[in-house]
Amino acid sequence: MALGLVDARNEPELSRHWRDPIAQGFKRLLDVLVSSLLLLVSFPFLLVLGIAVKVTSPGTMFYRWHVVGKGGCPFTGYKFRSMCLNADELKPKLMSSNEMEGPVFKMTDDPRVTRLGRWMRRYSLDELPQLYSVLKGDMSLVGPRPPLASEYARFTDFQKQKVAVKPGITCLWQVSGRNDVTDFDDWVSLDLQYMRNWTPQLDLLILFRTIRSVISGTGK
Repeated sequence: MALGLVDARNEPELSRHWRDPIAQGFKRLLDVLVSSLLLLVSFPFLLVLGIAVKVTSPGTMFYRWHVVGKGGCPFTGYKFRSMCLNADELKPKLMSSNEMEGPVFKMTDDPRVTRLGRWMRRYSLDELPQLYSVLKGDMSLVGPRPPLASEYARFTDFQKQKVAVKPGITCLWQVSGRNDVTDFDDWVSLDLQYMRNWTPQLDLLILFRTIRSVISGTGK
């Protein structure tokens, strides 16, 4: 069930390649091949990382991530838990420290993040379980980041345009100085820029820049 489909009057301008079955087929093939290969090759590391999450802090190995996908349809994704067990309950008390203008929450030194979680986030390792969502088809390797369902409920019509295409693990925002973006509308503008100019080559470029960013450890 959709939480709120994109209003036809506010549909974003999309690249013609979104309607090209060959380009779309390449994107899906890339998603399936890369996600399945990475899950297979990294499985021992994922197992060790999951055990480390359990051993170093009370709670579950995975964080159930209730987000919104293409067309406003909700789905549940998974991340390695990088925060304390009651992080969602503590969030309202931290809203005065929100560094992002808009309906999303961002805090550089979030006290809810565990020591291991801080290290995982630096190299985006907590995001690895999302490869399952890519393989399943809920997400793509590249695309606008999916918003939390609670955040999407407060989106403006302009902001809802970001869910016109399948969400991704990485996006233009993440490789374009994301730590310097403090207004959510600027983040959405980058998503719309991606959607407007999308080509398979652009996905490959963003993936290359993402790998470089992960290796340099610029995540938060």
